[in-house]
Amino acid sequence: MPSQILAVITLTKDSIAGGAPIFIEPDKERMQQTAFTLEKILDAMVHEIREDTLIIVRHN
Repeated sequence: MPSQILAVITLTKDSIAGGAPIFIEPDKERMQQTAFTLEKILDAMVHEIREDTLIIVRHN
């Protein structure tokens, strides 16, 4: 099974679309907190796509 994007966490909602849940946060600190909480809950990994966007990925 290929890797799956489980969630997107971002500061800029205008540049994000797709099928995964999108979490829009007001600042970088909150974005990091949300990402690392989801990483633990979903048993997945956080990857930085851009300075203002992180994704949660489950690698198989």
